[in-house]
Amino acid sequence: MPELPEVEVVRRGLARWVRGRSVTGVEVLDPRSIRRHSLGTEDFIGNLEHATVTDVVRRGKFLWMPLVMPASVGPYPESEDGQETLPRVALMAHLGMSGQLLMQDPAVADEKHLKVRISLSPVAGMPEQLRFVDQRIFGGLFVTSMVPTADGGPGGLGETPLPEIAEEASHIARDPLDPFFSFDAFYRKVKSRKTGLKRALLDQSVISGIGNIYADEALWRARLHYARATDTLRRADAERLVEAVKDVMNAALDAGGTSFDSLYVNVNGDSGYFARSLNAYGRAGELCSRCEAMGLQSIIKREQFMNRSSYTCPVCQPRPRNGRW
Repeated sequence: MPELPEVEVVRRGLARWVRGRSVTGVEVLDPRSIRRHSLGTEDFIGNLEHATVTDVVRRGKFLWMPLVMPASVGPYPESEDGQETLPRVALMAHLGMSGQLLMQDPAVADEKHLKVRISLSPVAGMPEQLRFVDQRIFGGLFVTSMVPTADGGPGGLGETPLPEIAEEASHIARDPLDPFFSFDAFYRKVKSRKTGLKRALLDQSVISGIGNIYADEALWRARLHYARATDTLRRADAERLVEAVKDVMNAALDAGGTSFDSLYVNVNGDSGYFARSLNAYGRAGELCSRCEAMGLQSIIKREQFMNRSSYTCPVCQPRPRNGRW
């Protein structure tokens, strides 16, 4: 499933292509992909047609596009200039396991698993359609309300930050790449848990955007074992871990994300290449590169964890005596 870097790659691409453009048409080819929009297809289309996309915002793995509706479409109260209103809604995208948001021209043939087609106002040199493709149909699109942020800061990472957030994302913590991320708040939450360190990293109410791949990579970089008890974590260890998370995610962003197959691509249909730089995840049975550089022959180990897998080096990430899962 896409994690923060993959969703941020998509966000950046969308911000380039859709921000400031209005929706001229919507086709729902498979209603299952808008099942999270409880009022149905007609209402989904009605909330999008004629609306202008004002931004593309991300918090953690959540992605949304705030919408502005022309006053003539109403009934909404007019803005100060009498031309536009803010209906406090956004188009939210959940990529799931295989969801893709692709910018394409109408002349491009439809993909086999195309679910929703959104036509945009023409701009010279820009594709005119935003297409949602989803092979496994775990993801989807829906329109949601915008609500004020709890801390008064921007809802997430966007081009024009505003102190509001898509309602479905309001329960999650800020992610480590958010300029308003608070290490102190993160450390207080971690210390208050009595659980294993990786389980805390995967808890979106503690820190958002981290999934199985980047948790293993960050823990490897920080030389911490996934079973380390959170209530025993020293501040220096937590600082080292947060920096490791930021480093691994920024490196993944530079590589365009992590693609293990064709199901994750950016808005142009290109794959990411960070999988080639992974040090722990998926490298069971291989030498630990850090230990090898020091002349040690340590083999990366794979263990079962929460119906998934965890990858660690038994030498530079020793298991704690009183660890927790």
